[in-house]
Amino acid sequence: MVSPSLLPLEAPTPAHICPFDQTCSYLEQAARELQLDQGLLAILSNPRKVVTVSIPVKLDSGEVQVLAGHRVQHCDVLGPYKGGLRYHPAVTLREVSALAMLMTWKCALLGIPYGGAKGGIALEPAHYNIGELERITRRYTSELIKDIGPEVDIPAPDMGTSAREMAWIMDTYSMNIGHAVPGVVTGKPISIGGSRGRELATGRGVMIIVREALAERGKSLVGARVVIQGFGNVGSAAALLLHQAGAKILAVSTGSGGIFAEAGLDIPALKVYAVANSKRIAVPEAVPITNAELLTLPCDVLIPAALENQITHENVNQIQASIVAEAANGPVTLEADQALLAQGVTVLPDILTNAGGVVVSYLEWVQGLSYVFWDEERVNREMEALMVYAYRHVVQESKVRQVSLRMAAYTLGVGRIAQALTDRGLYP
Repeated sequence: MVSPSLLPLEAPTPAHICPFDQTCSYLEQAARELQLDQGLLAILSNPRKVVTVSIPVKLDSGEVQVLAGHRVQHCDVLGPYKGGLRYHPAVTLREVSALAMLMTWKCALLGIPYGGAKGGIALEPAHYNIGELERITRRYTSELIKDIGPEVDIPAPDMGTSAREMAWIMDTYSMNIGHAVPGVVTGKPISIGGSRGRELATGRGVMIIVREALAERGKSLVGARVVIQGFGNVGSAAALLLHQAGAKILAVSTGSGGIFAEAGLDIPALKVYAVANSKRIAVPEAVPITNAELLTLPCDVLIPAALENQITHENVNQIQASIVAEAANGPVTLEADQALLAQGVTVLPDILTNAGGVVVSYLEWVQGLSYVFWDEERVNREMEALMVYAYRHVVQESKVRQVSLRMAAYTLGVGRIAQALTDRGLYP
């Protein structure tokens, strides 16, 4: 059993949908498969550092609000912490902790010299103007000034944040340090040291893993019927790249619902419409559907690219996809994952499928440290090589151990971290 969590307790959540409990459950399974020492398991089950800060902000109306900001640093045995900063009303400390742990396994799986971290502020970005969001971001950064840095912890964009917030973090950190420090964040604008290819990186990684999974089954992206839940940065990028590769995107959705077209959606036109209409989605050939209906559409590939816990015990028996590619973190619950496996559905796990973003973040960090910047073709080539290499190792691990792709990804990631901890020893 995993040792009791050191995290503060929050409102109780059913075990099968609590992200942190679910992530720990996968860790336990991997530990059993690897026959890990219980002491190592206890270390890996708890984040090394958990920071919660108060963020007072004066709104333009004159009202003062105090928000809670979190930064969880899970494990830095392989290198500095790395992970996104999320702005969303549903942010909780346990969710952020689960995502930090997932990032540890993801980096280890991809062979990237980073540890896992995650940050979050519980807010709805649409309820604040740009000036207010800037003040919130800069105050959050100031509160964490001793806990982040290019050799300590490197934030990146996540849900509700973008290159804009990364620029504010870089500037705030640099002003406090006394000189420009572009390596403190990744996913920043190209003008201040960002990498070409970063904006589409996570979606490109999803496309690559889906392409490899289809190829292994003797199929191609050309004509593949794909359904995507979520049309944000990751979902829209994956939709566009899959569309360009010849796939037929049957349906996409946002938080308020989705659209479906049997003949396939015109993704470039849809992206233009979404940008011009506050992220709303509509095209003439499509009919509206709910998010619940979207998940159960018959298709070759279903890509949950929104929030966690979207495929659960309540709807798993209605899933009609041959492949579920987890572009979001934890979109399939533990119980649903087991049911999909029993149904013969291939699940491409999140720590592999959505790793394109952290791979290009790593490449951005490397470019920034060397002050030598690459063109987009090289960035995409380097990222694809790492993604394909990781996929093939996961498939091989799955065959050797006779386990699911998810458990193969976990045994590879967790195993590398456990070996590094063993080799470094326990201080003091």
